[in-house]
Amino acid sequence: MTEPRPRPRAVLAMASRTARQVLDDRALARLTRLTDLDAGLVLDDFTTPAAQHALADAELLITGWGCAPVDRPALDAAPRLRAIVHTAGTVRNHITDACWERGLAISSAAAANAVPVAEYTLAMILLANKRVLDIARDYRAERRRVDWNERYPGAGNYRRTVGILSASVIGRRVIELLRPHDLDILLYDPFVTAEEARELGARLVPPAELFATSDVVSVHTPLLPETRGLVSRELLATMPTGATLINTARGAIVDQPALTDEVVAGRLYAVLDVTEPEVLPADSPLYDSDHALITPHIAGSKSGELGRLADLAIGEVERYVHGRPFAHPVRPEILDRSA
Repeated sequence: MTEPRPRPRAVLAMASRTARQVLDDRALARLTRLTDLDAGLVLDDFTTPAAQHALADAELLITGWGCAPVDRPALDAAPRLRAIVHTAGTVRNHITDACWERGLAISSAAAANAVPVAEYTLAMILLANKRVLDIARDYRAERRRVDWNERYPGAGNYRRTVGILSASVIGRRVIELLRPHDLDILLYDPFVTAEEARELGARLVPPAELFATSDVVSVHTPLLPETRGLVSRELLATMPTGATLINTARGAIVDQPALTDEVVAGRLYAVLDVTEPEVLPADSPLYDSDHALITPHIAGSKSGELGRLADLAIGEVERYVHGRPFAHPVRPEILDRSA
């Protein structure tokens, strides 16, 4: 009779606060059934004696926000390490070239984190085209019956054009959520063909056309050296007056001063969950602008949604334990064009 495979030794590597927030008692119980895990040990530094001792027998790292870089010294301390399961999105902050050289299998919960970002984006697109914030502000100030059709001609979502910048995991999810609505969807992504765009439900166009013809442009490209400042002053200037730019990706993708000028002038609207810098200076005119909605990076998974990340990650741990490949692998060959 074949002996059952022993449970792999797993170690949590993330900020302690992350572990408390993402991995509740139910999640930890599931992990301890699947693996040999000390649920009370959370590593945020691989150089301590306790970390070195834990890494010596670790076959699986379960990582999260606040994980230290898994560099060559960390890997030298973990000779049995075979896989890393990340309970969040991007792995850029902790996965190093040494991990790929070791041949580690790596998984990410990016698909789970994409869900709330896409939902937030869908809501903001529909609200922006409906001019909900403008009308609510005016109604609060005037408190009387107004012909809103006359004041905001063209408000609404029927046959409006939405431009999606990048068919990333989140960008694709946004397009999927937009399909049931009577919207024309444009896409710019240099790695997608026109046929692939059609299959997604969008029409592939160059960036100049996307910005010049969209009522709303939503940014979903990863921040890479070549995408920094991609949404330039020139592109912003071509957007139709009254159009809205939504950014839930990274602030540095957008020329922040140029966008600020357009918004303060009252020509464009902006819905910004991310900015450059991440917290705008206290005197930024965007805070007080009626044409800007600024939120503090909340589009991604928040408190009640963190369980989705844990569930996906634990599903990947279960696949690993049973010898199956990850359902959500991270591959080195696409890291140079993904978040």
